[in-house]
Amino acid sequence: MIGYATLGTNDLPRAAAFYDALLAEIGAKRLWEFDRGIGWGVSPEQPALGILKPFDGGAATAGNGTMVAIAVNSPAKVDAMYMLALKLGAKDEGPAGPRGPSFYAGYFRDPDGNKLNVFCSTSVE
Repeated sequence: MIGYATLGTNDLPRAAAFYDALLAEIGAKRLWEFDRGIGWGVSPEQPALGILKPFDGGAATAGNGTMVAIAVNSPAKVDAMYMLALKLGAKDEGPAGPRGPSFYAGYFRDPDGNKLNVFCSTSVE
């Protein structure tokens, strides 16, 4: 259903370095790139995540209430990606951990202030 999601950036090289490192953790690589943006994914047939300088030339701002969720296959991968995001300069928005009996997630904001989470839907103890 979802083909891709994009997040705004005011510093494309900084955002590219952040997402190159973060998304490599799940085997994603650049699928497309042009002067205003870059998109990552694990295959062209699956949803992608992109960063873009706004088309209108205005400043990119993080949407309040907007969030992109990155699905992974285990709590250990959630923990690893959450910690890597913080190491890469992200700000904590809720530490990795269980959020009920079958949802495990870590929340953070990228260097541009966009909110993301890394999660897995599985029984965790």
